[in-house]
Amino acid sequence: MSLETLWLALLGLLLGGYFVLGGYDYGAQMLHPFLGGGQEDRDGRDDRRVRHPGRNAALDAIAPFFLGNEVWLVAFAGVLFGAFPHLEGALLPGLYPLIAAILVGLVLGNAGVQLRGRARSVGGRRWWDALIVFGGAMPAVCWGLVVGLLLHGVPRRADGSFHVGFGEVFTPFVLACGATSALLFAAHGAAFVALRSAPDLAASARQLGAGLLRAAGAAGALALLLTLFGAGAAMTNRATSAVLALLCAAALAGAWWCLVRGHRVRAFAATCCTVLLPVLLVGAGHYPYVLIDSAGDGMTIHQAVTDGATLKILTVFGVVLIPVILAYQSWNWWAFRGRTGRRHPSYF
Repeated sequence: MSLETLWLALLGLLLGGYFVLGGYDYGAQMLHPFLGGGQEDRDGRDDRRVRHPGRNAALDAIAPFFLGNEVWLVAFAGVLFGAFPHLEGALLPGLYPLIAAILVGLVLGNAGVQLRGRARSVGGRRWWDALIVFGGAMPAVCWGLVVGLLLHGVPRRADGSFHVGFGEVFTPFVLACGATSALLFAAHGAAFVALRSAPDLAASARQLGAGLLRAAGAAGALALLLTLFGAGAAMTNRATSAVLALLCAAALAGAWWCLVRGHRVRAFAATCCTVLLPVLLVGAGHYPYVLIDSAGDGMTIHQAVTDGATLKILTVFGVVLIPVILAYQSWNWWAFRGRTGRRHPSYF
């Protein structure tokens, strides 16, 4: 494996890790009103005096990991800017509206999660609840749109630069990818809440997650149907793409079956695969291209990567930093293992 391919694999690993770990954060935020959060508000009582057993249950599940999972996004951005500057320069200018929307969602969602408990009225908590849901839904939808654009192909100008406009975003295939991503992240969050919560809430999360997976399957089937009719993904490696698409469908079906049967650990492992495999589909399905146009041509990995000397310097830092990130995440999971409400306090 060449150094260029190794760094491309690392870029995919970081983005995939962010989808898996940040994805259940966004999913739990979207499902917060439906999984215990705000129950005391609907009853019209003040949660400072009435401690409903389901209060903030979805948020309690993600509390020990909240914000820490964003380190994967920071690391992904660092590798993109450092190792693939030509890809960043060609792609990000056209994605500024989507990137800005993701950042707005992150800021508002983080503020809502951390400040909801400080609200002094029922109406105030409801406003923060709305921001929490918005902050989870916006990144989930926008990342799906980005994946859909990368799968479909980005228009290329005569000078060789790539351009993304509203006409490219608001196409049936890209919108179907956005809907699929949002539903998958929500189901992933439901599986995580089921894994971390008390049995009664876990049952509700499993039921809700199973329904979301059925809806995600329908949206994904629409994207696949558009591809089969030539209005969807333009894949370079069709055989590899077909295998990965089948694996994604199998993971989605397995996640649904495990949620229905009550296998919490296996259900969460399966939803991890459903949000990870689209990243592999973009990378392996287009290799050796990292960015393609609608005609199937585009920027290769050799054209996108920085020079060899810089890659060697970055490799030294990568050898140190990546194990640190993995060790931190492993310790965090070990320290806060188990169900909420038993060993760990309510943070929000």
